[in-house]
Amino acid sequence: MKKKFIVTLVIAGIALLIIFKLASNKSKINKNNKTAQTEDVRIPVTAAVVKEEIPENSMIKTGSLIPFKEAKVLAMSTGKVQRLLFSLGDHVKQGQVLAILDNHILQLDLQKSESNVAKLRQDLQTYTELYQGSAATKEKVNEIRQNYQDASNQSQQLRKKITDATIKAPTSGVIGSKSVEEGVYLTDGQELATIVNLSQLKVRVNVTETEVYNIAQGQKVKLTTDIYPDKYFEGSITYISPQSDQTHSYQVEVAAGNDKSFPLRSGTFVYTDFSKKDSKKIICIPRETLIESARNAQVYVIEKNKAVLRKITTGAIYGKTIEVLGGLSTGEFVVSSGQINLKDGTLISITK
Repeated sequence: MKKKFIVTLVIAGIALLIIFKLASNKSKINKNNKTAQTEDVRIPVTAAVVKEEIPENSMIKTGSLIPFKEAKVLAMSTGKVQRLLFSLGDHVKQGQVLAILDNHILQLDLQKSESNVAKLRQDLQTYTELYQGSAATKEKVNEIRQNYQDASNQSQQLRKKITDATIKAPTSGVIGSKSVEEGVYLTDGQELATIVNLSQLKVRVNVTETEVYNIAQGQKVKLTTDIYPDKYFEGSITYISPQSDQTHSYQVEVAAGNDKSFPLRSGTFVYTDFSKKDSKKIICIPRETLIESARNAQVYVIEKNKAVLRKITTGAIYGKTIEVLGGLSTGEFVVSSGQINLKDGTLISITK
């Protein structure tokens, strides 16, 4: 009986010890949970300083090389091509004879017309003398004078057609296309060839609405190509379109000299570097710090380990940075990454 009582006491003691241990552990767990709940939860972010600097307007566009001059060689008269004096790819000079049309019939017509002019000139002189002696009427003299003027005009037109039968180059350059051969009959206005002038470079580029206000006519521009990666050409802006196209792009043309040692051809892709440095300092921040667009710009400013949402006013964009016109001061820090996890007043920790 005594032995049974002792066993019961031992079991009861063990049970009490287990209960005490469990209660003690629960108390520690609750205490730890309470401590964890009261600790600050900080969102890791990176930061950028608001600073004043001279911005570099980095702007590189891809354009296409077009001929400095391009002209069509047109027939100004009708006739068969008697002689063709050029080939595809020939270098020609302005005024050089390129083709001669058969003008034999025109020459015969001119001889007849000149004979008629000479006869009418003599008739006009004779009838003028008769009119002065009252032997002819004024109407007859006026009729002969009109016929003489018409015949003279016809002769002049025939001489021009004969001159036009000799077709000359309207500009200097290279024959870029050829569309006729000897023996072909040409009509007035028909194209014989095109001449491409690449003595100078002309690059055509399209820029955006924002970019067009950061360039000016006469501005120096650096041109490079994949063809000559170590060579650059210095050009200047010669034309800026006053009106945008349907995509709100503005056409810009840049002219430069074509180096004979590094010749470029029409159609080559050219990198046009409009980058320049302004003379004044501005307050700027990285564009990645903006929460919304530049028109409704907001940033998270770091104040006492908190991210405070602030509305700012922005100006011009310079590559990866943007000008700040109001809302920030130099020396302040703004969140540059991690904004997606933030709200106004969120506790943060800055990481590198």
